[in-house]
Amino acid sequence: MKTDILVVGSGVAGLYCALNLPKEKNIIIVTKNIARRSDSYLAQGGICVLRDEADYDAFYEDTMKAGHYENNPDSVHIMIHSSREVISDLVSFGVRFEKNGGNFAYTREGAHTNSRILFHEDETGKEITSHLLKEAESRENITIMENYTMVDLICENKECHGIIGQDENGVYSAIQADYTVLATGGIGGIFEHSTNYRHLTGDAVALALKYGIRLQHIDYIQIHPTTLYTEKEGRKFLISESVRGEGAVLLNAKGERFVNELLPRDVVANAIFAEMKKEGSKHVWLSMAPIPVEEIRTHFPNICQRCLEEGYDVTKEPIPVVPSQHYFMGGIAVDRYSKTSMNRLYAAGETACNGVHGRNRLASNSLLESLVFAKRAARHIMEGYMEVSAGTEITIDETRYKNYKEEYKEAVLAAIEKERLSHE
Repeated sequence: MKTDILVVGSGVAGLYCALNLPKEKNIIIVTKNIARRSDSYLAQGGICVLRDEADYDAFYEDTMKAGHYENNPDSVHIMIHSSREVISDLVSFGVRFEKNGGNFAYTREGAHTNSRILFHEDETGKEITSHLLKEAESRENITIMENYTMVDLICENKECHGIIGQDENGVYSAIQADYTVLATGGIGGIFEHSTNYRHLTGDAVALALKYGIRLQHIDYIQIHPTTLYTEKEGRKFLISESVRGEGAVLLNAKGERFVNELLPRDVVANAIFAEMKKEGSKHVWLSMAPIPVEEIRTHFPNICQRCLEEGYDVTKEPIPVVPSQHYFMGGIAVDRYSKTSMNRLYAAGETACNGVHGRNRLASNSLLESLVFAKRAARHIMEGYMEVSAGTEITIDETRYKNYKEEYKEAVLAAIEKERLSHE
């Protein structure tokens, strides 16, 4: 196959990048599972936005402080000042953010000094991603290929000319492209306990290691403080940060508060781990008692329903929670235009690292950062667009990929551990 621009991933970064490319360009989006099974769909809390210029300094400081001041200041500035443009785009695609009368309603989450987060119930990611996907599916120049796994990059003369992939029947094929955008999401699938979908295993990071594409901060992995504790296998269910932002409190086995719930995620997670160790327990408790019952039911209906399915009525009793791997702050190093160190190759979303998040991501900055820098990738591709001259025919040696899943997972884990040890 041959296309103008190839996007790998169907979360908000991949979809929004494709939607910001001209309709005269042929675009293929490939996704490892069905298009709706991206972590973008799972985002509960909301998306940050600069409400007005008076909030800029506080928004900037909150982001930097949560990231332990290891953030890239330029990237943070770009993200914040691009936020209102992104929100306008989303509304134009039909995204329905909560309103009070005719004005947006804003909520607050941990480590935010102001209420600056837009939301749709407790399924903001689903609301945004579903509208972007619907728009992408309606465009004749965009083709979405589901259940297609990237197994290799096509690299010639230090340039990326597309990918080699495998479909659900195990058949390998090549997709050649003038430009490729990696938007493959996080790495939670390589961890035992994670809020991520299991098929998100850091494939783009593995290929960056293979081809010497620059990486950054790959040991910066966020643990979310509150996921619903269960003995069941599989992805952990997230209890949104905004629950604590609206007043929920963390309790130990004695029913005592032991931490300020609105501190940054890493601080709260460490406090929970310390309390569990002190008690010899497998979890702590989260109580929504301080939140009015009607607000719980209207703001957090999905959380209410999921907890009921597990046997807990959040309007009447605390729920057991435990920290789990949640987000990847590191990834493929990109510049302010989302370009990687390899020509014709871009990366956006959780698999990329432009430095916005530093060592620890501020709540509800993930959707915003992904959208802002996905749009910048699209614009930069078009500003210097050049077609690839006819290359050699691609010959696929299937024996090279016999054990690629295990090899890539081991490579990513080894690289993370090496980076972690270098920082100690």
